[in-house]
Order: sequence, then structure tokens, then C-alpha cells
Amino acid sequence: MCPTILPYSANSCLRAGNRRFSSKKCRGKLPIRAEVLTVAPKKKEQSKIHELSVQGIAHTHQRVREVVWRQTHVTNDCYRKPSFDPMFLDEAYELCRKICAEYAKTFYLGTKLMTPERQKAIWAIYVWCRRTDELVDGPNADYMNNTVLDGWEERLEDIFNCRPYDILDSALTDTISNFPLDIKPFKDMIEGMRMDTRKSRYANFQELYMYCYCVAGTVGLMSVPVMGIAPESPVSAQSVYNSALHLGIGNQLTNILRDVGEDALRGRVYLPQDELAQYGLCDEDVFSRKITNQWREFMKEQISRARFYFNLAEEGASHLNKASRWPVWSSLILYRKILDAIEENDYDNLTKRAYVGRAKKLVTLPVSYARALSVPSLAIQ
Repeated sequence: MCPTILPYSANSCLRAGNRRFSSKKCRGKLPIRAEVLTVAPKKKEQSKIHELSVQGIAHTHQRVREVVWRQTHVTNDCYRKPSFDPMFLDEAYELCRKICAEYAKTFYLGTKLMTPERQKAIWAIYVWCRRTDELVDGPNADYMNNTVLDGWEERLEDIFNCRPYDILDSALTDTISNFPLDIKPFKDMIEGMRMDTRKSRYANFQELYMYCYCVAGTVGLMSVPVMGIAPESPVSAQSVYNSALHLGIGNQLTNILRDVGEDALRGRVYLPQDELAQYGLCDEDVFSRKITNQWREFMKEQISRARFYFNLAEEGASHLNKASRWPVWSSLILYRKILDAIEENDYDNLTKRAYVGRAKKLVTLPVSYARALSVPSLAIQ
């Protein structure tokens, strides 16, 4: 399956040369019932969940360090800026703006405080991420396979080499020339889509964490160079990137908890199998769509973990450039309200979808705006 392409080609409007690199930067089948425990875990055992939230996930740390190094040691002078017709480029970014405004209304409104250049770049990144996600979760997802994803990755490489395929690709190509973006987070997101084509169960949190990193944590790594770090921030760039990563992890864990029932209808269980077993649960309990005390206790711990990551993300949100903080705080507050809604539904996320109404969303805007005005501190290490 290929993404929806606009009904005209951008090729006649482009005059882009190859990109020059510097040495400095150069989601099934019915499940087999698992072995389960007959009682819920004790408090001492429950604490292990949070230990796993900070331990056993070192396999992403090196990736993040590499991306941070590349994105903080490259200048725009390393690349030849693509030559686009100005009117064509304006149209490309306007299309990105419209897509973001339609599908991510609260986030879009949060971008309005950014400088025009940063706004356009964030819209372009959002659109590429959305198109990538649509490959697996869109209307033609049943036709998805690795060949399509391989083609999408080749297309990504073309974007980074100033050879965009269509008008939306062109917006991202221009963004790459204006901000120090590395290709690795984009490729890792495509790898997350590959995981969805071959994997519908996760044995433990370490595996699930890696999935969350690929499909959501990467967005944080893409966004920091555009949003910028506050000049007055006393913390390291690595700390700010870590917080951005944690926000992505928290957001994806929240998406998973909100969508458990919908995913189950597709034969998918994005929950740690070993932790389900600790509560005497297995896939069949998810597919039965019955809310039991074991399920409620299990969900309490999963919600607690998502909040743990949001707390980590909050520590770095105020270290972003002041004009870029509003959409980040909006995301933090809105996603926390999704977790609140699951609790308000008595942990029934099997037959109900946690929903944050328009009024509640609107309330988050002034609150998040106030938080965006906060002064950076020495809170994170």
C-alpha cells in the first residue's frame, strides 16, 4: 500500500541538487493461552514495574546519544539548500498546515506561538509522521508489507538527498535544510511500522518500550532541533532530548491503554505478557472484554507507569525555547487527562474509549500556556 499522493507532481517545480554530507554529521491470530499466576502481585512485586521503567532499556540509549551528537554538531552549511520555487514551497507548507490543523487541533493551536519558520517545520514533520503511521493504520493497512515499507524508506533517503517525490515531501526536504535533523529517528519510526507488520505481542516491557521508542519516542528526537533549547537553560542538550523521548514514550503508552479494546478486535495486544500473567490475566481475558478486579489492578499499574514517564518529560519541557513550549505542555496535560478518563470509566478500556471532550480540551489551553511561561530550572540532570 502506498500513501495517498496528491494528484499532481512536484517534479516540474523542483531544481534540487544532491545533498552533501559533512564528516561531522554525516501491529493477528488468536492467542495461545499463557501460563498465569492465580493471584495478583504483592506490593513488593509491583514496584518492579517502575524499576523496569528506568532499567533494562539501555538498548535505546546509544541511539539517542548518537542522534543528539549529530543534531548538535551539524550546521546548515553542511548541506546544499534545495532550490524550490517560492510559491510552490509556500503551497507545500500550507498543505502541511491544513493537515495538522485538521487532525491535531490542540497541538496545532499550540504551535501558533512559534516563529513562522518553526511552525512550518513542525507541520512538515507532523505530516511525514502521519503519512508513515497511515501505512500501517490507514484504510489500506491490510495490504501493507515490508516491500512497501522498504520503498517508503528509500523515499525518505531521497528526501534527505534533496530528491522529494511530491509536494509534501518537498516541505520536509526544505525543513531538513533549515534545521539540523538527522535521518536516524525517521528510519527508526519506519522500523516501528515494520514491527507492526510482524509482531502483535510483546513479552515484556523491554520489548514494548522499544516499540514505543520507534513509533513515538522518535518524534521527540525529530522535534527538539526545530523547537530549540532555551538559551538560558542550565542543563545539557542530552537531558532535554531525554525528556522529549520520555514524552513520546508516555504518549504511546497512553495510546495503547486507551485503544486496548480496539486493538483486541484486530487480534492485537500491546501489553506486556509477563505483567498480564502476574495479575492472573492473559490474552483471552482481553478478548473476553470483561472488567475484573485483576484487570483494574493491572490497569492501575500501567497508568502509573505512563504517568511516571510524563513526570520525567515535564522536567525538561520548560527547557525548550520559550516560544515552543505551548504545544508540548498541551500534549502533556491532554494525555494525562486521557489517563484520568480511563480511571473515570472504572478502568473499562475494553468496551469504552477514554474520551476528553472539547470543553476539557479547551480548558487545557490556558493552563498549558501558563506552564509554557515557566522559567527553566536545574530540576533535571
